Amino acid sequence: MEKPKPLTRAGKAVALALTVALVVIPFWVVLATSFAPDQQVVDNGGWALWPQEWSFKAYDKILSGGVVTHALLVSAGVTVFGTLASLVCTVFLAYALARPGVVGGKPVMLMVLFTFLFPPGMIPSFLVVDGLGLRNSYWALVLPVLISAFNLVVIRGFFQGIPEELYEAARLDGAGELRTLFTIVLPLSKAVIAVVGLFYAVSYWNDFFRAVLYLDDAGMWPLQTVMRQYVTQGQNLTDDASAAGLAVQAPQTMRMAVVVLGTVPILCVYPFVQRYFAKGVLTGAVKS
Repeated sequence: MEKPKPLTRAGKAVALALTVALVVIPFWVVLATSFAPDQQVVDNGGWALWPQEWSFKAYDKILSGGVVTHALLVSAGVTVFGTLASLVCTVFLAYALARPGVVGGKPVMLMVLFTFLFPPGMIPSFLVVDGLGLRNSYWALVLPVLISAFNLVVIRGFFQGIPEELYEAARLDGAGELRTLFTIVLPLSKAVIAVVGLFYAVSYWNDFFRAVLYLDDAGMWPLQTVMRQYVTQGQNLTDDASAAGLAVQAPQTMRMAVVVLGTVPILCVYPFVQRYFAKGVLTGAVKS
């Protein structure tokens, strides 16, 4: 390929700079507003591009052991437990479906693809969760989405791409299916497992609607659901207010602080799996 012309390179640089600005500037405004004094935010119409004085007042207030602190712990617990459980179940099922000759493998795969193409609606899902007695429990946030059909297909495709000679060598050495999975398949699948783990973690962390649907007690809500109350409805769910059934108006700095708390954890995780992202998705999708 011939070297791009200077004008073409300049156009790409400008387009890249604009794209970065469109992504970074809104997040910076949210971050700066969360650290700005209340008076500056009010004077600027609810936003701040640069805090006149860096203040941690909003973070001290929402992390002082109230609703947001508890919601943050709930989100962290559901995300960690849900991601691990989903990875374990998805890996085992994908390995079983990837091996030839498994009894019932094709019907199960057809069922998985059917749910992928025709997902259940909200009302059937609610009736199933309610019928199983999972309402008002954290199991309702994990079990209905324990295995993603898309992630299952990706991991299955990756397992099918592993050379058959490795499986045969393991059988000749007397290794069973579990030993083959843990000693050969999983070490070769770090990339796709890291990517699928990120998909699961982001899904669990960002989910707010399932808590609204299945958890009647606002004290059990995860961070994203509480953030919805802060940001979209302008409510501050303090312990006293929620106990009295009242909604207290939340300052703009507190709203933005909650948004930062809901965004930063995933941003911190992503750089560690970014190098596996393209490799894991492309390789896992080759034979799916």
